[in-house]
Amino acid sequence: MIENGTTQVNAAAAPAQKPKRPKPKSMQMLNEQTTALFENARLAKERGEKVGWSASIFPQEIAETLRLNVLYPENHSAGIAARHQADPFLQECEGPLGYSNDLCAYAKVNLAYASVLNNESEVELPDGGKMVKPDFLLLTNNICNQLTKWYENLAYQMNIPIFFIDTCYNPCDYVTETRVRYVRAQIDQLIKDLCAFTGKTWDDKHFKEVMKISQRNSYLWERANNLMDHKPAPLSGFELFNYMSAMVCNRGKTSSTAVLEQLNQEIEEHIKEGNSTYPVKEEYRISWDGIACWPYLRHNLHTLKQYGINMVASSYGKAWAIEYEDLDGMARAYCFASTNGDNATTMISRRMEALKKFDCEGTIYHVNRSCKVMDCQMMEVQRQISAQAGIPFTSFDGDQADYRNYSEAQFETRIQGLVEVMKQNKEAKMNG
Repeated sequence: MIENGTTQVNAAAAPAQKPKRPKPKSMQMLNEQTTALFENARLAKERGEKVGWSASIFPQEIAETLRLNVLYPENHSAGIAARHQADPFLQECEGPLGYSNDLCAYAKVNLAYASVLNNESEVELPDGGKMVKPDFLLLTNNICNQLTKWYENLAYQMNIPIFFIDTCYNPCDYVTETRVRYVRAQIDQLIKDLCAFTGKTWDDKHFKEVMKISQRNSYLWERANNLMDHKPAPLSGFELFNYMSAMVCNRGKTSSTAVLEQLNQEIEEHIKEGNSTYPVKEEYRISWDGIACWPYLRHNLHTLKQYGINMVASSYGKAWAIEYEDLDGMARAYCFASTNGDNATTMISRRMEALKKFDCEGTIYHVNRSCKVMDCQMMEVQRQISAQAGIPFTSFDGDQADYRNYSEAQFETRIQGLVEVMKQNKEAKMNG
């Protein structure tokens, strides 16, 4: 309407804005934990203590027992990518630093970030440099061998030592006792070497306390994932990706116990009340295979939401639910934690179990340019799983951190095709 020559909008005619869902308490607690992780490392560095960087599925409980401050490059690179801040680092790494475009994008982001900390690059750090310069590196090759070369380059660049545990490839669907002894011997030596380097003292009693906390956290994390078997699922599946840092960076901390207990409580409340954080009606339940496509997580969710597709199972997030009872058990568990160290038969069996448990109607495979080891197996794994489970699958090209390797149009058309098949299967089932 018009009043006194001024056009005004009739408030009653304007579309109502959907209120934004408040951030759950568990996520607020998680954010506080993340802030504390970086702040504690900075303060330790200022006190003259040694600070480390670690691979994500390294036996974190060792560092926790020694009360070392450790940061995680993979988690940090994922955060940079999710905030769409990776481009300057990718350009620096492939340009002045001379690394190949074919390398893992986590590595490229981190190697460029490290060059700034090492005063060899002038790229602006979007977080103000909260990943403080490390004095040592903690590494296992249970994720991939490219991580080994990445950390070797960091060690050379910064002239710092690597404390390394070799876990090898799993040709069987279990870890042999000879391999347990092999890895256990390395753990024992690593503890001695790490104590000598840092000046810390190993305390068996404290280790048992940390181990107990870690096992509690693994149980709570797996339980939160398993509660997605309810219908409708109590959460939007992508939300669980956001809680992974509690397990990646803080498995042996009571702060993670508090976060995960709160998360489980919130999930239980959704189940009890019969509601879900998934914003639309759940029409289809699918599993997600591969690392999250962090730069396009919002686009992934938006596209799936259009069809009522909820991601209720993932082979990725549960890799950090690591269970053991002693140092021998630790050796066995960390050998068998990551699918990149397993044969195709083991990968298939784990995924078949998840498809049945969560009653999935389809699978989406992220063909992750950064993670070539997994992708080489994925083509055969998805073919066999589809044949055994009788459900359709689709795959899309992407990357965990490099935004240049993703096409929104491709993702949308692949999901559309998947929905058509899932719809036909559902109708055929309803018609007997």
